Amino acid sequence: MTKVYPNAARACVTWERQKASTDGVVLTVWNKSLLPNCNGFTVFDSHGNLVFRVDNYIAANKDEILLMDAAGIPLLTIRRKIQRLSLVDNWLVFEGEGEAEASIKPLFRARKHVNILNTKCLAHVLSDDDHKKNGIAYEIEGSYAKRCCTFYDNKRRKVAEIKRKEAAVAGGVAFGADVFRLIIEPDMDTTLAMAFVILLDQMFGSGSSSR
Repeated sequence: MTKVYPNAARACVTWERQKASTDGVVLTVWNKSLLPNCNGFTVFDSHGNLVFRVDNYIAANKDEILLMDAAGIPLLTIRRKIQRLSLVDNWLVFEGEGEAEASIKPLFRARKHVNILNTKCLAHVLSDDDHKKNGIAYEIEGSYAKRCCTFYDNKRRKVAEIKRKEAAVAGGVAFGADVFRLIIEPDMDTTLAMAFVILLDQMFGSGSSSR
C-alpha cells in the first residue's frame, strides 16, 4: 500500500508562516488526524515531512479550529460566526490562538457563496480592512467534493489550487478524496492557503453541501 506520509515517523519540522518559494510549494493534505479520537488534517511537504496539523477532538467545540505547525504551535484560529436572520454563516480567521474578545480583529473573514446564477464560486474571503467596503481579497471556485478548486486573489491571479492526488506507481492509481494536493503559487502565504482548505471543509465537507 502506498504511504500517504513516508517520513511521518521521524518528521517534526517547524513550518513558520512564510510565502511559497519562487518555484511554489506542493503539499499533500490528508483529511485525517494522526491522533486517536480526533478529526482533522495532516499535511506533508514534497519530502514527506509533517508541516501542518489540525486535531479536533470529536466532542470538542466544532465551531473553533486551530491550524498548528508540526510541533503543535497554533498558527491560525478559525472560528465560525453564526448570524441570526442570515442564510449564510461567516468564518473568522485570527492570528495564532485567537482570542474571542471584540478588541481582537480577525485577519480575514470568509463566507460561503450562495448564488444559483454562479455555481462555480464556492466562497469569498475578505480582509478585515476590506470588510467595511465589502471588498473581496480572495475568491475560491470549483468543487471541493471533487477536490478540484482554484483560489484567486483580488486581481484574478491564481494563488493556489486543490487537485486529486495520484500514487507514484505505474498507472497512477488515485487516492480517495481524503488525500489531495494543495499547490501554492509563489508569493502566496502557505499557512493562509491551508486555512482556506479548512474553510472549504467546514462549508462543503461531510454533512455539508456536496459542492
